[in-house]
Amino acid sequence: MNELIIELTEINPREFFGLQNSNIQILKKYFPKLKIIARGSKIKVYGDEELLEEFDKRFNMLLEHFGKYNKLDENAIERVLTSDDSTDYTTSAKSGEVLVHGVGGKIIKAQTPNQRRLVELMEVNDMVFAIGPAGTGKTYTGVALAIKALKNKQVKRIILTRPAVEAGENLGFLPGDLKEKLDPYMQPLYDGLRDMIPAEKLDSFIEKGIIQIAPMAFMRGRTLDNAFVILDEAQNTTHAQMKMFLTRMGKNAKFLITGDPGQIDLPRRVISGLKEALLVLKDVKGIGMVYLDDKDVIRHRLVRKVIAAYKEIENQN
Repeated sequence: MNELIIELTEINPREFFGLQNSNIQILKKYFPKLKIIARGSKIKVYGDEELLEEFDKRFNMLLEHFGKYNKLDENAIERVLTSDDSTDYTTSAKSGEVLVHGVGGKIIKAQTPNQRRLVELMEVNDMVFAIGPAGTGKTYTGVALAIKALKNKQVKRIILTRPAVEAGENLGFLPGDLKEKLDPYMQPLYDGLRDMIPAEKLDSFIEKGIIQIAPMAFMRGRTLDNAFVILDEAQNTTHAQMKMFLTRMGKNAKFLITGDPGQIDLPRRVISGLKEALLVLKDVKGIGMVYLDDKDVIRHRLVRKVIAAYKEIENQN
């Protein structure tokens, strides 16, 4: 009797095998002549060589499906196991609108006209500036685009960075090493990633350097090839930092710069590198710019009202 051993990597076996191995039970129904045993992160299959080859092919299709949608249920398994080789079982009528399928199969897509404009600009430009107030989905949409590019093998890595400007707080007094001090500051970037990539795979990507999250100072001297790079909170860059970052762009790279000129935490009399870049680069071909506003806010409905109230006060001053 022949044996096939498959080990799951970067996947939570409980999610893939299903509650009480329910997905394995479905596999057994479709392959009744094979002995299938799932334990830990391994699955062992015994039977005739021809059947094992078919099982291996179908199992890899299931892995591909799970990698794309982060979800596996009875309907998906049946579609995969009964499809012919030419069937694209992962597509749907509205697949073009979906950026990625997040954890648990959560559908993530652009939700407002300006977010859709951001997606369109990233498709035709290698560098895009996304400007707007808090809650407009600039960073979240950008992270989704980066993960989509990684999954589609358009890039080999994702780099997420922020200028380490202390927004009214002193990071120096926090305990721990540099990474432990900076991780809370980078939390919004981690939040987006955790929504879209299962924990095991995300940890693996970070460990391997496929996804890098670092303060802007770590960008100096690097050439960023084959990467989707997001500079978040760019309003807090100086002239020198912004120029340094923009000139890191290497071959086959996508740069997304997001920021809110209304929330600058730089010392007084220091010019925001973002504001300057928007003026200097506004007529450069190949660079896209999209401006989001309070109509794009997708957080709690009160956020939109808060932004409007502050805008009214600022306009009076």
